[in-house]
Amino acid sequence: MSKLYIVPTPIGNLSDITFRAIEVLKTADFILAEDTRTSGKLLKHYEITTPMHSHHMHNEHKTLPKIINRLKAGETAALISDAGTPAISDPGFLITRACIEENIKVECLPGATAFVPALVNSGLPNDKFVFEGFLPPKKGRKTRLTTLAEEERTCIFYESPYKLLKTLKDFATYFGGERAISVSREISKLHEETIRGTITEVMAHFEQKPPKGEFVLVVAGK
Repeated sequence: MSKLYIVPTPIGNLSDITFRAIEVLKTADFILAEDTRTSGKLLKHYEITTPMHSHHMHNEHKTLPKIINRLKAGETAALISDAGTPAISDPGFLITRACIEENIKVECLPGATAFVPALVNSGLPNDKFVFEGFLPPKKGRKTRLTTLAEEERTCIFYESPYKLLKTLKDFATYFGGERAISVSREISKLHEETIRGTITEVMAHFEQKPPKGEFVLVVAGK
């Protein structure tokens, strides 16, 4: 029976994967991976030999028709990203939409995603929140930050180590330096760390200690 499985993979610790996810990866007809080199390490660790194909933001429009044809012919596919749940700031939306349009069943397994532990770990209100992912690098950034400055719900962002200080400075400018923030990095990895305080305090911390790893920023609402 044709089906697209969306399979979360570990964001750090390789043990953070479900038994069911491993079973799906082993039994699918083929795996669609964001980076086959990165995913190859995970598959090798769990002795998964299912054929793997590259499916990422630069080729997904081109490869989509062929994938849909294989699924319509009765095959099953498992979509994975480099880490976490596909389609959350990663490829996945286009193929999911295409499958739904073609009446191909889509099933998303529960599993790892970076922003949930960062939010729960922040100590900030988490009954209502806004997930923003990565801010626009240039065009639209000022408009987005101006709008978010009035947001009363907790806001969650992803950021790279190279742009972290710039983003924190922008937060101080638009949200005010006294706004509470929690910054988590390397979640589930050996050097996992969470820094909490005001935006000004956290910015001072990373000015003294150069940022390393991937970051989740959780900012208090207005």
